[in-house]
Amino acid sequence: MTHQLEEELDKILANGDFYFEELGEGHYRSSWHTQGAWNPHEQHMAPASGILTHALENFQPRDDMRIARLSFEIHGLIHAGEFEVTTRMIRPGRTIELIEAEMTAKGRTSIVARAWRVITADSTAVAGTEDAEVPGPEDSEPQNISAQWPGGYIRSIEFRAAPGRRPGKGIAWLRTPYALLDGVQASRLASLIGLVDTANGVVPRVEPGDGSWMFPNLDLQIHMYRAPEGEWLGLEVQQSYGTDGIGLTSTVLHDASGPFGRAEQILTVRQL
Repeated sequence: MTHQLEEELDKILANGDFYFEELGEGHYRSSWHTQGAWNPHEQHMAPASGILTHALENFQPRDDMRIARLSFEIHGLIHAGEFEVTTRMIRPGRTIELIEAEMTAKGRTSIVARAWRVITADSTAVAGTEDAEVPGPEDSEPQNISAQWPGGYIRSIEFRAAPGRRPGKGIAWLRTPYALLDGVQASRLASLIGLVDTANGVVPRVEPGDGSWMFPNLDLQIHMYRAPEGEWLGLEVQQSYGTDGIGLTSTVLHDASGPFGRAEQILTVRQL
C-alpha cells in the first residue's frame, strides 16, 4: 500500500455517527461505516445507493410525486473518500419524470442512478398485493454477519435472520443506528434504500472468503408499489447462479407494515 493511500484511508476510517459527510456543492466524503466487503478501499454499494437516492429526492422535488423505481448501474470501483454527485432531468413531465444522479471519484464514474417519479393519486379502492407477509424482526434471531462478511458497512448494521434461512433462500431484517448524512435528516426512503444492496450477502450460495468464488453485483434495480416507512428493512431473498458465470439475487422488500416492493441484482460469479 502506498503512503498516499494510507493517508487517505486514515481520513476515511475516522469513526463518526454517519455514513457520509457533506462538503458542499455536490461533494461528499464517505466514513469508515461505508467500507465495502470486497475491497477495503471501496465503499459498499448499500450506503452509496442511499446517498444517491437522497440526491435524487432533493433534485427539483415535487410534493405531488414519489419515486416508484430506482436503478443503479455500477460502472466500477466505488472509491472510498471524497466524491461528487451531479443530478439532471432526463424526461420532464406532468405525471411522470425521469431523473438521473451520477457519482464520480478520482475522475471516473462510479455509479449512475436513475429514478422514475410518478404522480400520486388515491387508488385505495383497487389496492392489493400478492406478496405475502413474512416473520418480522421481533420473530427473527440476531446474528453477527461480520463473522461472514468483512468491512465497516457490515459492522454498522444490526442483522436478524428469520427461521429457515439457508444458502440460496431466506429472510433477514436490517437496521442501522447511523445517520445517512452527517447533520442532515435524510428521508426514510433514502435511509432504507441505503440498506437494500445488502440483499446480495444475505443467503450466499457459496461462503464468502472461502478463497474460491466471488459474486459481486453489477447493478441494483428497485421497484416500489408503496412508500416504505419505519427503521427496519426486511429482505426476502432468493439467489440463483447459472452455469455460465452469471447469477441473480431477487428480493421482496418489506418494512414493519408489510411488503412494499422488489429488488433485483445481476451478478458476475467468478472463480478466484
